[in-house]
Amino acid sequence: MNCGPRSRAAVNEIAARRRERMTSPAPGASGMGRRIARAAWMVSAGILLSRLLGFARNVVLANRLGDTPLADAYEAAFIIPDFLNYLLAGGFLAITFIPILSRYLAQGDEKGGERAFNAVFWPILAAVILLTIAAVAAAGWIVELAFGSGDRLAPDQLREVTRLTRMVLPAQVCFVAGGLFMAVQYARGRFLIPTLAPVIYNLGIIIGGWAGIGPGGTSADGFILGAVGGALAGNLALQWWGARRTGLRVTAGPWDMRHPALREYLIMAVPLMIGQSIVVLDESLGKVVAASAADGSIFALNLARRVNMAPVGMIAQAAGVAAYPYLARLVAEGRRKELSQSLGSTMRTAVFIGGAATAATVAVSQPAVRVFFQHGEFSSAGTILTAAALIGYSLSIPAWVVHQVLARGFYSYRQMWVPVLAGTAWMVPAVPMFLIGFRMGGVAGIAVASSAAITGHALTLVWLWRRRHSGEALAGLARTGWQTATAAAIAATAGWLAASALTGGRIPDFGTGAGAAAVGLAVTAAVYLIGARLLGSREAAALLSRLRKR
Repeated sequence: MNCGPRSRAAVNEIAARRRERMTSPAPGASGMGRRIARAAWMVSAGILLSRLLGFARNVVLANRLGDTPLADAYEAAFIIPDFLNYLLAGGFLAITFIPILSRYLAQGDEKGGERAFNAVFWPILAAVILLTIAAVAAAGWIVELAFGSGDRLAPDQLREVTRLTRMVLPAQVCFVAGGLFMAVQYARGRFLIPTLAPVIYNLGIIIGGWAGIGPGGTSADGFILGAVGGALAGNLALQWWGARRTGLRVTAGPWDMRHPALREYLIMAVPLMIGQSIVVLDESLGKVVAASAADGSIFALNLARRVNMAPVGMIAQAAGVAAYPYLARLVAEGRRKELSQSLGSTMRTAVFIGGAATAATVAVSQPAVRVFFQHGEFSSAGTILTAAALIGYSLSIPAWVVHQVLARGFYSYRQMWVPVLAGTAWMVPAVPMFLIGFRMGGVAGIAVASSAAITGHALTLVWLWRRRHSGEALAGLARTGWQTATAAAIAATAGWLAASALTGGRIPDFGTGAGAAAVGLAVTAAVYLIGARLLGSREAAALLSRLRKR
């Protein structure tokens, strides 16, 4: 191929940048670990703020809607939008596009990366708009199929679910488009603005809920409209601005449907689109099964799940999101040994912290739910139901950590099929597990079944990683696992006994509940840290060393 002077100059510049990277000293695993740690702390801080606002959102939801049929309708309205998001791999857009863009950046080809973005962005945006229109049209039929059989929801509830579903569906366009804008920022190591998306989204729901927009008094309309507004502002507009700050130009010129980036994106995304994993359908499956229980059960189950996902987000999601761009870059540059070391270190630390979160949740679930949520329309029966489900869900926190980190290891190698097939395979036993769990333990049994399925999926990923890659990343993980499980069991028991001594095993008043939660958490944290250290935990030793230095 003949190249003009400008083309030859561009080729020479790219080659020079490659040589510079190859000859410059690469940061070691410890340096890469520090970069991941700094990014993880930034992401974790953003997620912490988001989860705090998520708590506030849940408090407002419980106060305004309570454990009532109206609250169940609100929760059920998100099943179709969530499935649409999964169908377009909306939750995986950043994961899918980061390796593509990272390769262009590793080659110093900024313009090529921009063309790749535009080649992927416009077809995906068109697809989500068309599917959203189709989902709005079919909402009534799908809601009837999911909740109408066996009179699980009353006819007026079915109509309300359908109406709310159609209201919230346009938010999916914002999530999908914004996910690609986030990928651009993540690939360049920019984490701040993407972490603000859920913050603004939760603020939108809170503001809408307090505004109470809706006909005839109490209504879920305000929450739904707030969700759409939060998605538009935080997930779309802000992320477009953040991506533009990195130098990205979104051009609506002729679509390049033959661009290799689009083909590569589809090859990686199709497994995520058609393979509906247990980790993404867990929530929807629980809602469908809980519809057979008493009024308020769907809301209580999902409230418990959202509370449980707070530590999952701050620990597992923060570790996975922060590590992934660096892992993808290491693969693009052929530094596989450093990837294994960084992956293993991130996973062991996150599992240790996740064990502490499980112990704390088990110890103080009931007084904590009483303090935060039992106000307004939310009853003491809702507190008992939510706290029991929360204990069941909390058993999965360490497994979520393994999944979030290890799955991104596979994604870094562009092995999208591996975690997706593993998760999809676990959907087969998950359905009877959820039904049996519900039959044996009601709503709490669904939560325990969910934790069992997520743990099985995480262990499957560990086995697959050992078969497909070096076991170096898994070195020490089993040791950390049993130390964490043992220390967590002892600490949860001690914290529960301390909290129960103050409450007498009953639903306490607000002041007693707050005191019991504080005492239970303090006892749990102390016993967990000391117990893990006595068991020889290196993570506990490192944490105690840092505390002594301070």
